[in-house]
Formats: sequence, structure tokens, C-alpha cells
Amino acid sequence: MTSKKNIERTLIIFKPDALQRGIVGEILARFERVGLRIVGMKMISPTREQYHVHYEEIGKVISRRGEETFNRVIETMLQGPVITAVLEGVEAIEVTRKLVGSTEPKSAAVGTIRGDYCHISYGRADAEGKGTPNLVHASSDPSDAEKEIQHWFSDSELCDYQTVHEKFTR
Repeated sequence: MTSKKNIERTLIIFKPDALQRGIVGEILARFERVGLRIVGMKMISPTREQYHVHYEEIGKVISRRGEETFNRVIETMLQGPVITAVLEGVEAIEVTRKLVGSTEPKSAAVGTIRGDYCHISYGRADAEGKGTPNLVHASSDPSDAEKEIQHWFSDSELCDYQTVHEKFTR
């Protein structure tokens, strides 16, 4: 029997390139197939300010990678709407990171979302002066997941329900 303390929530953002390519359903199915359940989901067109909170106040992109990288990320994200989702399950953060693959698509292993659906390198994106389209964002750790979920969702937007598969995945 799995302890409730292993049950985590994580934030996934389906980025504009995932929506524009029409592969959100395929990607979402991968998360569901491993036993994660959707507890919140919505399509939105975030503002630059919302992205600033997400990528700098929580993610520290400017601090870690510099202003130029931050601006490229924001410009890439502003290219269209996104779908934000909260997934829940046993060790959900680690599971989603494993499914998503390396942040740089070129380095992502075959079998991961980024390894199967995109291939652009940081070098190519830098040479073109743009962000790296890599389909999804996944929370990096429990602390970030909690902050990101609070940033993108209110408590009333998150649902609790039982699935028939929980018998096998929890």
C-alpha cells in the first residue's frame, strides 16, 4: 500500500508550440497512462507579468541564465495561448520530469516527450535569437510545484475525484 505522503501535485504548462502543433492530447495521454490524474486544467493567454512571476520570481531564470535568455523565453511563451494543468499522483514531480525529458530538446532521450516530438538545440535557438520550443513546462521540485500551482490556480479550480485506475497506481 502506498503512503499518502508520496502523493504529489505538479504543474504542467502546454506551451504555445504544443497547442499550435495540435499534439496536446497525445502528450496529456502519456501522463494519464502512467497513472497521473488531472485535478485542474484550463486554457489561458497569460500576460508578460504572469510569466515574470512564473519564470523569475519562482524559477529564477534571470538569476540563473541572464536577462537575454529570460526575454527569449517570455517572447516564445507570448506566441499564443497555453494550457495549464495540475497533475496528481505518486511522486508526480519526478514522474513528469522523467516523461518530459531534458529541457534542451536535442539532448532529450528518445521515448520522452521532448525526445519524441522536438529536436531544436540551444545553439540553433541562440543563433536565431529566439527561445527554444520544447512543448511543455514541468515543475522542477516540490517547492516550485507548490508555488507554481498557487500562481496559476485557485483552490476552487482544483478537483478531487476517484479514478478506476487508482487501485493499481496508488
